[in-house]
Amino acid sequence: MNNQHPDHIVVIGAGASGLMIARELGRAGRRVTILEARNRCGGRICPLPTEQFGYPAEGGAEFVHGEAPVTRSLLREAGLSLLSVQGTQWTMQDGSFSRGRPDPHESQLHQALKELSADLPVEAFLRRYFAGPEYDRLRHSILRMVQGYDAADPSRASTLALRDEWMSGGRAEQARIVGGYRALIEFLTGECRRQGTQINMGIEVRAIESAGRQVVIRSVNGDGLVGDVAVVTAPLPLLHEIALPLEARERAAAAAHIGFGNVIKMLLRFEKRWWTDIDGRDLSDMSFLLSDARIPVWWTQFPAERPVLTGWFGGPKTQAIAHLAEDELIEMGLTSLSDIFAMSTNDLRSMLVEAWARNWGNDPFSRGAYSYATPETRKAQSALSSSEESAVLFSGEALYSGPDMGTVEAALASGLETARGILASG
Repeated sequence: MNNQHPDHIVVIGAGASGLMIARELGRAGRRVTILEARNRCGGRICPLPTEQFGYPAEGGAEFVHGEAPVTRSLLREAGLSLLSVQGTQWTMQDGSFSRGRPDPHESQLHQALKELSADLPVEAFLRRYFAGPEYDRLRHSILRMVQGYDAADPSRASTLALRDEWMSGGRAEQARIVGGYRALIEFLTGECRRQGTQINMGIEVRAIESAGRQVVIRSVNGDGLVGDVAVVTAPLPLLHEIALPLEARERAAAAAHIGFGNVIKMLLRFEKRWWTDIDGRDLSDMSFLLSDARIPVWWTQFPAERPVLTGWFGGPKTQAIAHLAEDELIEMGLTSLSDIFAMSTNDLRSMLVEAWARNWGNDPFSRGAYSYATPETRKAQSALSSSEESAVLFSGEALYSGPDMGTVEAALASGLETARGILASG
């Protein structure tokens, strides 16, 4: 870092990472300014109006995955609690519902994963070890998880990075924050403001220029803000939209080796929980539903008995429907439910009370959902995180090298690490 004693730090982005950086620096008495392109804080945490769905629904990040130590520590500080995801995961395949059951080749998969030393993309791994027709079901299950759960491209996604997820059957503990992620964002935002952080909304940053031992951050209208250090927390696809000094631009080029996936998410609120009894099948405890429908993944709010289904479609296949408007996505969701449950689309539409859908790839301030690891990602993260002789730093969930890349925990942990690095510099 070319300024060993930065007094004014400018953070670009008021998502989880940016707010965490500002909170930690503010605690240490540093002057912090946040520039946020949206008219709200939270980034890809996207709270929906409570009156729309009857509870604090999430249009973006929704779950707390695994141990998430940074997230859980913040929740304790904020006096917020978690509710574990409960219920049964169902699968609809070949016209019938079934509970999750182990694949007969699961032990072979685990053995191959244990013995794998050199990383390779998921598709290449499956071709090498599980190419035969007897592995059709295993390949289908893995590819569905990689594209659906991780929003990743199997031709790029790292096998080693996903190994722990597969070894646990993709069933790592999940929970929701009571009150939603909005409650955590409100806590962080309040902390920042109490410590004197200035949060400027509606500011789209287009350039960062060197100015001696300082930097000038310029918005789309040409206005400039001088700081000692600029920390860019914008999602990876937006890095190329910000003109950077040569040294920072060269480091930012490494982002091409980090995967970034897309997700289409929708929420459908009905008059009642019509799915609880389908042809005598009791689905009242359904948590998740996996299928091969156009919108393949659905979940409920169980154990809360809310008449809301959330649809999820992730990965490179979302590109084929990037042109669809919100009402067309909602119609696709209803058609998918019609196919899964063998019900009339008109009947489903008649029970629909509220609907919301977003293709995150079309969101101008994210251009997708979240990152995932490729075999080259760890080296790329190291290049991006390097801060020697630079007043431009990068932070965010894409730079997190722990087990929960692509999560809010990853964003918070990366922000915490960035802030500590700045404070350690002087």
